[in-house]
Amino acid sequence: MTGIGPAGTRPRGVRFALFGETLLVGVLVLVGALALVTLLAALAAGCTHLRAHVDGTGSTRIGTYPARVWAATPGSWPWSLAALAAGALLGFDAAVVRTGQLPGGDVVAAVCLLAAVALVVVALRAAADWRPGSRWSDLLRAATVRAVRTDPGATALLGLAIGGLVLVTWQLIPLVVPMTGCLVLAAVALERRATARRGPTAPD
Repeated sequence: MTGIGPAGTRPRGVRFALFGETLLVGVLVLVGALALVTLLAALAAGCTHLRAHVDGTGSTRIGTYPARVWAATPGSWPWSLAALAAGALLGFDAAVVRTGQLPGGDVVAAVCLLAAVALVVVALRAAADWRPGSRWSDLLRAATVRAVRTDPGATALLGLAIGGLVLVTWQLIPLVVPMTGCLVLAAVALERRATARRGPTAPD
């Protein structure tokens, strides 16, 4: 069993293995989300893959990833499309703001930015909390409550991680692969912390 403990107490090989799995998950999630309607399912499968590696309780073979995406897809695709539509709308608003023809453009830009980050945070937290048989409507509702009310600290940390992804990939686009994996790993770690605080409700 491999656990996430203090960096100094883990063998270097274990740390490198986790880094390798994180890179792999970045690739798998990006490929799995290409169909767009599988966005949430791809994130959930990536979170499950990393959780299986950390806990040593499930297969981490690449061949298991499509099966996990398939298992997480039922009920997720309408929410995936809704998230993409909301993101497109926010992007359109940002483009309009950049023209400088909108009164209060700075305020609108800030609101759009915060809304976009909140959207990604809720999606990540719901995906990290997914288990076989979970209902996506319940996951997203619970993730929204945790993000806004019961665990805002984790929301802030994920927001910083999202900002790091945007900044790094803006400078060098290929880095979106490892950064995506790191973002998924951050979501898993923060949800594990939240679960530990409220007490375990379901097995990993």
